[in-house]
Amino acid sequence: MSELRVVPTWRHGQERLYVCLTDGRNIAWYDRDTTRVNLLSADRRDDVLEALDPFITVPVTIGPPPVPTPAELARLNLHPDDDLAPNRPGEALLIALDREPAPSRRLRPDPRRRALQAEQTVGEVLDRLDGAGWHALHSLPLPGGDRIHHLLIGPGGLFALHTLYARKQRVQLADPMVTVGRREALPLLRRVRADADRASYALTAEVHPVLVLVAPSHVSGTSMPRDVHVLRETEVAGLARLGGTLKPADVEGLHAMARDRGTWEAA
Repeated sequence: MSELRVVPTWRHGQERLYVCLTDGRNIAWYDRDTTRVNLLSADRRDDVLEALDPFITVPVTIGPPPVPTPAELARLNLHPDDDLAPNRPGEALLIALDREPAPSRRLRPDPRRRALQAEQTVGEVLDRLDGAGWHALHSLPLPGGDRIHHLLIGPGGLFALHTLYARKQRVQLADPMVTVGRREALPLLRRVRADADRASYALTAEVHPVLVLVAPSHVSGTSMPRDVHVLRETEVAGLARLGGTLKPADVEGLHAMARDRGTWEAA
């Protein structure tokens, strides 16, 4: 059995153990979450189970991999450059900061770093929802250089999230204007709605606009928007409690469509 080795991999906190030959080819894998051993070669069943024996502590199901759904097939056919699922929260800002770092003697903090911190904070929350019937995508490029900070897809529907750094500052809402601290008011809610509208057009499905305020000291408003969810970053996980809108097959199909860069070229 020395010819087989077990290689663990992780994604969003979920572990999968691959059983590989000495040349690196996979012949099976074990999903801890589903307690299933997927065999690519039935004649190596006993060898695979022997290799996995130290890692299996509960009864497992054993058999060939399940037949991929149309959504999974579409994902597998994507060129790596066109697959947006690997994007990290704040991917576009990370690339921009790498290409053009802020001057070392800058008097004020680079606003891109604060924006990046906000996107990473919200992105981490969204990524933890993966595996519970929800999928999160980050930094989706739109024509004209715009982008959607985050897209959340799950049983409760689709949500386009725009993050705003507001640490220890008061936020005032007067639709469509948003004021953070003493800064100039900006028509940010108009941008949030536009992002959701463009996503709806690209995916041919209703997408709900969400503005996420990261660490504000206080939020008030003279004109609170009815059609935009305004949340603090601590409230974002609550979106996962929404349900009854999309079936699992619809969620997977929309996720497969949304992760394809080509979907957004005409948004």
